[in-house]
Amino acid sequence: MISVNDFKTGLTVEVDGDIFTVIEFQHVKPGKGAAFVRSKLKNLRNGNTVERTFRAGETIARAQIENRGVQYLYASGQEHTFMDNETYDQFSLTSEQLEWELKFLRENMNVHIISYQGEILGINLPTSVELKVVETEPGIKGNTATGATKNAKLETGHNVQVPLFINEGDVLLIDTREGKYVSRA
Repeated sequence: MISVNDFKTGLTVEVDGDIFTVIEFQHVKPGKGAAFVRSKLKNLRNGNTVERTFRAGETIARAQIENRGVQYLYASGQEHTFMDNETYDQFSLTSEQLEWELKFLRENMNVHIISYQGEILGINLPTSVELKVVETEPGIKGNTATGATKNAKLETGHNVQVPLFINEGDVLLIDTREGKYVSRA
């Protein structure tokens, strides 16, 4: 059990039978009435974000999430196969479970699997990945005064806005949290 006064961003808790991670929290001490903690929680099973308010000092169960290193092997239709780096066991996740992550996932890429009591909840990507540009328009000379950008399609099929000097074949560093261009690799 953990007190809501000890909330930290990234903490995993169990509330009403679901597993949540704390995205944001705020301790509120109104002039009149009891103190409380306002929080924004992300459900790790379905990805929904909810806002919950807890009384100060209230205790809730802390969820012990297991992180293991795995390697993404291949996709077969809607199934995506991974291999545990320690035991070499293979398992599959569906495209629905990996909707956001598939924009950045390449074959043979190492990631971390998130599980709770044997139930696989999803994967954790690195904060940035290197992806190759497969399609983009050529930059137009003299169009740089405003920091102009253009659309580029990456090897995973994800489209991202990039500066005009990026060309096909360039390898880019992409932020996986927001899906945005960071720099050339």
